[in-house]
Amino acid sequence: MTLTLAQIRRRYVRDGRPLDAAVEAALKVDPRSGAKAILEAVARRRFENRSEGQRLRTLLRYEMQLWNAEVQHVAGVDEAGMSPLAGPVAAAAVIFAPGARIPGVDDSKKLDAAERERLAVEIKATALAWSVGFAEVEEIDSINVYWAGQLAMRRAVEGLLQKPGHVLVDGRRVKDLPMPQQAIVRGDCKSLSIAAASILAKTARDAVMRGLDARFPGYGLAQHKGYPVSEHLVALKKLGASPIHRRSFAPVRLVMGLPPLAPWPKPDGAIGSRPPARTPRSSKALRHTSRCLKAPE
Repeated sequence: MTLTLAQIRRRYVRDGRPLDAAVEAALKVDPRSGAKAILEAVARRRFENRSEGQRLRTLLRYEMQLWNAEVQHVAGVDEAGMSPLAGPVAAAAVIFAPGARIPGVDDSKKLDAAERERLAVEIKATALAWSVGFAEVEEIDSINVYWAGQLAMRRAVEGLLQKPGHVLVDGRRVKDLPMPQQAIVRGDCKSLSIAAASILAKTARDAVMRGLDARFPGYGLAQHKGYPVSEHLVALKKLGASPIHRRSFAPVRLVMGLPPLAPWPKPDGAIGSRPPARTPRSSKALRHTSRCLKAPE
């Protein structure tokens, strides 16, 4: 063996290169504990790679059905930021080329911030097209957060430079989309495209909230991103509501001394106490939007 154990460990364990057959054979007859440790580490990585490959094949089952039916451009759509007390709702749409895979992509809620940011870069580099759309606080308060989420998702789909032939949506159908769509309950755990969209929506909104934290200091928006955690509620009581707090949310109304709102109409159109305001046109210029289209190879 021409390489030292330290060199082998660096190359095949730390750097993750495939283990050369001759090196592996030499390690198997090497009595040293360091050689055994390297073989065990490589075996673990191989097992994890096989497990990840199986997980990705499972995540692609909806996309594969459509690709096999010659639907080439399948968009996954998801939103982020429905429950925070401040800031916009974000949504993303992602189209991958048939057969694309990105190890590690999963429901954004299962990933830490650093992993989401790393994967967001890879998703944008790999995707055939991607887009992020927002619904602003004023829209949330005007039409309610459910319809604002719908609006953000529709804007994300309309922002794609490649028109999708089919849309996969997390949890609920998007109103007024002209192309076929399928709502998948817990879709961010079941579809690679939706999971990728959840990561882009989350990271895009997080970036917006970090910017808003600089404009409206004291609330801790960069840390909790506007969610109703105890630190945010304490700051809200101390500082009062800022312009980017959602006036239609009960904790914000409480600190502002506003009365509770009557129930919004149900999304299915059932009669409620307050009719929704007219939904803003989705062609409205967005404050934040990003998209790309890869050139054909």
